Amino acid sequence: MDHEVLILQHAACEHAGNIAAALQCANRRSATIELFAGQNVPETMDSYSALVIMGGPMGVYEEAQYPFIRDELRLIEQTLKQNKPILGICLGSQLLAAALGAKVYPGPKKEIGWYLVSRLPAAKGDALAVGLPESFMAMHWHGDVFDVPAGSVPLLRSDLTACQAFRFDRNAYGFLCHLELSLPQMDRMIQAFPEELHQAGITGSEILQGWPLHGAALERLGGEVFSRWTALVK
Repeated sequence: MDHEVLILQHAACEHAGNIAAALQCANRRSATIELFAGQNVPETMDSYSALVIMGGPMGVYEEAQYPFIRDELRLIEQTLKQNKPILGICLGSQLLAAALGAKVYPGPKKEIGWYLVSRLPAAKGDALAVGLPESFMAMHWHGDVFDVPAGSVPLLRSDLTACQAFRFDRNAYGFLCHLELSLPQMDRMIQAFPEELHQAGITGSEILQGWPLHGAALERLGGEVFSRWTALVK
């Protein structure tokens, strides 16, 4: 019997955040697989009603170094065939795109920090994106980007990245930008990935300075988006 939402977590600091809060508010139970701690990807989705794939520092194309990526892609493909809801965040969106046959590759530069995101026309009729402003400040932390998967609908973009979010079918969503973050979680990411900050030419202090300006709105918008996704979970 389907009874839980399965969450795949790649890094200790990149947990489900506001997604977990939305699930809890909707009385949806969840089970988290901590891949960073050596836990294995389940073989099937038979015991789960939906799949959430979180972010992480690895790349979709690094299967040799991270063998669980192959298992994740297999599980995503199975979830798509079973028409169960999927939510991919950052790396999770890249994995979803790859499972749908899209190319995932390094972008022109790392997009880390607060950057404006704009709604695309298709977002106006989308179940999750319909309530988002025409543009808003989101938190970004990625180096890889992806082409829009065939048959998918692009929902958001930024100046640097043409596709920041997309939907496949009615209930599979990928968000490259981070709408799930809280201030403590963002601080943990800053502590965990200093080399990425250096590569992007930005400091943790600069990121933290943006929270008083944009944090409350980010948490509110993320809460709304993830509550709408949770409503798709039967």
